[in-house]
Amino acid sequence: MKRIQFLSAAILALAATGAAHANDPKATIADLDARLTRIGAARLEGTDTVGGKTVPALYFGDRKINNNYDVVDAVRKAHSATATVFVKDGDEFVRVSTNVLTPEGKRGVGTQLARNAAYEAVSKGGTYCGPIDVLGTPFDACYHPIKDAGGKIIGVSYIGHKK
Repeated sequence: MKRIQFLSAAILALAATGAAHANDPKATIADLDARLTRIGAARLEGTDTVGGKTVPALYFGDRKINNNYDVVDAVRKAHSATATVFVKDGDEFVRVSTNVLTPEGKRGVGTQLARNAAYEAVSKGGTYCGPIDVLGTPFDACYHPIKDAGGKIIGVSYIGHKK
């Protein structure tokens, strides 16, 4: 009987820990970045049209991320979080893969990262975790720079938990 009580307590503790991490932006961004890294090294190759804009094509390994939603959708399923991969285009970061929806209910690809605290941090190679407004909705979010093999910033990963 004690063994069953112990196992029940252990299962409840694991469930509570999982629930606590489910809305932890740092754990969620780590998961998104790990999923991307498992595909392969980040690199830019050529251009692609995303949301009506021509931007650099962002690859992880052999997989082009532009207009590919399987990784961001998997993060939504695993963490109930919004997720985006941006590519660096000049001084801007443009959404090329996202589960963030516009007010019209379409994926927000082709839109730019707002010039906010997250933009400032990732532009300098840092991470930003904190409150942010994404297309008019408040989130607890994390943004992390994506770098190529030479250490150059070529994009940004983002996750957000709706407040």
